Amino acid sequence: MRRLVIAILATVVTTCAVLVTCSAVRSRTGQLSKAEADSLFEVAVRIIKKYETMHKPKDWPFVGYGHGVQPGEKFNRKRTLTEKEADALLRKDLRENMAVFKKYGADSLLLGVLAYNVGRGRVQRSSLLKKLDKGDRNIRDVYLSFNRYKGKVHNGLKRRRTEEFKELFIEVFK
Repeated sequence: MRRLVIAILATVVTTCAVLVTCSAVRSRTGQLSKAEADSLFEVAVRIIKKYETMHKPKDWPFVGYGHGVQPGEKFNRKRTLTEKEADALLRKDLRENMAVFKKYGADSLLLGVLAYNVGRGRVQRSSLLKKLDKGDRNIRDVYLSFNRYKGKVHNGLKRRRTEEFKELFIEVFK
């Protein structure tokens, strides 16, 4: 038991050291290494899973972790996807969203995560993208404003946007 605790602590310390180092490198250069980009992608997947949770047949036309079933897609509306199927679908959808926003570089993941929840069209028409198009990366308040459901501020969405921004926004110092 003691060896297991020591092994877990060693893993946690190593992981923290890597994340601190990556953050320092990112802050200085604004560039992401492949390992760091992969790590941020995993953080994004974790956040989406946390807030979307697994959809059940009663949630149709949404399956897995919030995938909206599109015309022509073949999903059984009476069956819940397995964790493996739902995870693969989430990752595919998130990568597709990131590709739509790839011209925004470091912000493509953050925009992809937002689009996963509110839809690509809404993000593409947003003042958030207008700010980024002007080169203004002071987007925190605009990003956090995507916190309404049926016109009212929703505390769960406030928490989600805050966590997304805190974990996924990449500060670039020049």
